[in-house]
Amino acid sequence: MTFSQWFLLFVGIQVIHFLGTFKLYKKAGRKPWEAAIPIYNAVVLMKIINRPWWWTILLFIPIVNLIMFPVLWVETVRSFGKHSKLDTWLAILTFGFYIYYLNYFLDVSYINDRSLKPRTSVGEWVSSILFGIIAATIVHTYFIQPYTIPSSSLEKTLLVGDFLLVSKINYGARIPMTTIAAPMVHDTIPGLGKSYLFNDEKEEKNSSWINKFQFPYLRFPGFEKIERNDLVVFNQPADTLLDMNDFSPERNYYKPVDKKTNLVKRAVGVPGDTLEIKEGYIYINGKRTVLPDRAKPQYNFFINTQGQAIDQNLLNKRYGAREGLKYPTGKFALNKDGGYLLTLTDSEANLISKNPVVKDVRKLLSKPGEPQSVFPYIDTLSWNLDNYGPIYIPKKGSTVKLNKSNLPFYKRIISEYEDNQIQIKNGEIFINGLQTDAYTFKQDYYWMMGDNRQNSLDARKWGYVPFDHVVGKPVFIWLSLNNMEEGWNKIRWDRMFTTVGGEGKPRSYLVYFIVLLLIIFGIQKVLKNKRH
Repeated sequence: MTFSQWFLLFVGIQVIHFLGTFKLYKKAGRKPWEAAIPIYNAVVLMKIINRPWWWTILLFIPIVNLIMFPVLWVETVRSFGKHSKLDTWLAILTFGFYIYYLNYFLDVSYINDRSLKPRTSVGEWVSSILFGIIAATIVHTYFIQPYTIPSSSLEKTLLVGDFLLVSKINYGARIPMTTIAAPMVHDTIPGLGKSYLFNDEKEEKNSSWINKFQFPYLRFPGFEKIERNDLVVFNQPADTLLDMNDFSPERNYYKPVDKKTNLVKRAVGVPGDTLEIKEGYIYINGKRTVLPDRAKPQYNFFINTQGQAIDQNLLNKRYGAREGLKYPTGKFALNKDGGYLLTLTDSEANLISKNPVVKDVRKLLSKPGEPQSVFPYIDTLSWNLDNYGPIYIPKKGSTVKLNKSNLPFYKRIISEYEDNQIQIKNGEIFINGLQTDAYTFKQDYYWMMGDNRQNSLDARKWGYVPFDHVVGKPVFIWLSLNNMEEGWNKIRWDRMFTTVGGEGKPRSYLVYFIVLLLIIFGIQKVLKNKRH
């Protein structure tokens, strides 16, 4: 929906509210016209139902308001003496229109000093749960969100099984675009399926009335910009593809931006950069990029031992090796060529080359000019994962010349991310029906890649990441679990309560956290004893 459409919906809700409550306002000692003034009527209503004025703010927070509206319907009917379970269910199941029945057909009386204490233990429990969900939803949506590392694309920097806290405020919290959705869950509810109301089976995003309730993209100001090589959590652009293994530039189905799959990668290229990959190394504007010291770029290596085995613990603990070309299992086996396929950093590969049983160490890179299926899927480019580009990363306000040769780079940006109609007629490019040979970008774009260079599904497959897809900045690891271990060994204690950014070896603040908890519990106990 556009802002104009949302405004009309807002006005419509005000009219419905006025027509259904103006007599009740009068019975509560207020003026009937007060029910007609937007926002002010909500503040007055809070006084009528004997609730704090700041509840009005909650009515304008997407997702939270889905919880607040039923609460207000129930609170309103109870303020006029309707406390039964039947009254409660009628208020909820009629979407508040039961209040019309009270307003026009019943001679109800206003209860001025209504007790706000729930009449049953179940009611008290439900009330506590509801406002716990509201508070958690606000924190989760606008301040900080928990996130789990699902893949090995950032292995050695972030591990599979790391549980992160992702800050929304660093880059600016994004207001939810999907307004009809379950709180505190992403795109699915375990065991139930889709967590939001959206018709994503259609070809076009505006094909259903349900989709009309999408909120326009808005973001609060952040206090920092994404810097080159920052770790970023974002919604995967390619999650609009029906088959995630088929990265056709054409969209197969639509999914709301804020409900696309969450990923975490490194922003190796920022708006305005020209990026190139040579023999696996990233070059920005012609210079080889310098990564933070906590970044551990890895590649696949063949370790030739001519059939001689290397101790398993030595491979894992000293060399930090992982099995190359597949998901880590913690087991290393000689292959048919008499060696190991391992995923290593350059320094680890250099170290393992000094092992007496190692005859040769070879980095497994694709050769320049050896084409692979990579973005933008132009066969004549002959690009591959290890030798890629150069490619320009669009910056908001910058303009590029368009022609049939470079259109595949920007077609998805123009049509899907920036919502334009693009056509080619008789070799000419038309955008929104007008012939053009240039395009000016409406937002910034980023190039996201994993540190596990040859085992990462990233921008080399699905291209640019728009800024409106950015979720936040990972700042803290509060828990880390190794699924290949059991019992207490499953917990990576040295990674608990460590910061994600910074320099040097990550430092755990677990001890400080435990001490802080003990102090808080101690203060609470002292205060409790004083009260008794």
